[in-house]
Amino acid sequence: MAVRMKDIARDLGVSVVTVSKVLRNHSDISEETRARVLRRIKELHYRPNLAARALVTGRSYTVGLIVPDLVHPFFAEVAKGLSRVLRKKGYSVVISSSEEDVELELQELDQLLSRRVDALLIASAQVTPESFSRIDEQQIPYVLIDRRFDNLEANFVGVDDVEAGRLAVEHLIEQGCRRIAHIRGPEVSTAIGRVQGYRDALAAHRIATRAEYLVRPTRGDDAADTSGYEAMRQLLALTPRPDAVFCYNDPIAMGAMKSILEAGLHVPQDIAVVGCGNVNYAELLRIPLTSIDQNSAAIGERAARTALSLIEAKTPPRPRATLLKPTLVVRDSSRKRAAE
Repeated sequence: MAVRMKDIARDLGVSVVTVSKVLRNHSDISEETRARVLRRIKELHYRPNLAARALVTGRSYTVGLIVPDLVHPFFAEVAKGLSRVLRKKGYSVVISSSEEDVELELQELDQLLSRRVDALLIASAQVTPESFSRIDEQQIPYVLIDRRFDNLEANFVGVDDVEAGRLAVEHLIEQGCRRIAHIRGPEVSTAIGRVQGYRDALAAHRIATRAEYLVRPTRGDDAADTSGYEAMRQLLALTPRPDAVFCYNDPIAMGAMKSILEAGLHVPQDIAVVGCGNVNYAELLRIPLTSIDQNSAAIGERAARTALSLIEAKTPPRPRATLLKPTLVVRDSSRKRAAE
C-alpha cells in the first residue's frame, strides 16, 4: 500500500501541514523538524501524489521551458541554473526545443499549456509577439529568456547584447584590427543587439562598417559550427579579407576558426576571432577561444526566481526587464599583439 503524507505525520507526531511544508521547502520549519521529516520520507520511499496535490493546490508544480535548441551549451547552462532554483522549491522542469522553427515552437507551447504548467520560460524563435496572446488568455505567467520583443511588455531576463557586441569589437580594435567582420545570428533581439554593438564600436573609432563584412549564416544553432565555417569561407574570398571576426556565438566561432586554419592562415596572427557565450570548453580548444561571457547560469537562476515570484503573486506585478552585464574573457584566439 502506498505511503501517504498523513502516515509520515502520524509516525513523527507532527501535522500533515508540517510534512507538506517540508516537501515544499517552506522557510518556517525548524531544521531539526525538517531533518526528521526528510529522514522518514527517505526511509519509507515516499513519493508525493502529484495529481492529488494539484487538485488541492491548483498547481501542477511544473514549469515549462522552451529553447531554440538543446545542442547549444548556452541553453544547457541556462536550464541548469533555473533547474537548480526550481528544484529547491519542489518544482520540476519540462523542456521543449523549437529547433528555431516558429511553427514547432507554437506546437510545443500548446503542449505545455495543455499540461497546465504553472509558468513558462521562453527563449523564443518568433519574430513578432502575437503568439503570446494565447498564454495571456490562459493567465499563465511567463518570462522571456535571452530574447525579447520591443513591442511586448513582458518579464525578461538576459544579457545586454549591445554591450556584448561593443565589448568584443573594442577588444579587437585594441589588438590593432581594423577590418573587422561579424558573422551574425538570426533575426531575433540577441543578434540585433550584437550587430548594434558591433556598429557602435566601429563608429566610435571612425571605422566604416562594410556591408560585405556583415554575414548571416543560412543554418540554425543546431548546425552553428557548419554555419560559421561556411560564412568564414565567404569572408575569406573578399579583397581585402578581414583581419578579425566577431561571431554571434561560440559554435559559429569554432566553425570560423576551422575555416581559417584550413585556408592555411593563422589565428590570431592573420585573423583574430571572438565568440559569444563562453562555453565551458572554450579554453580547451586547439586555439583557446576569446569569448563574451553571458552569465548563462545566472540568467537561468534569475529567470527561475522571477517565475516563482509570479506564481506566488496574488496580483500580477508590473513586468520588468533584468539585464545582466556581459564580460570579456580573453584567450589566445584574439591576442594578436602578443602573437606578433
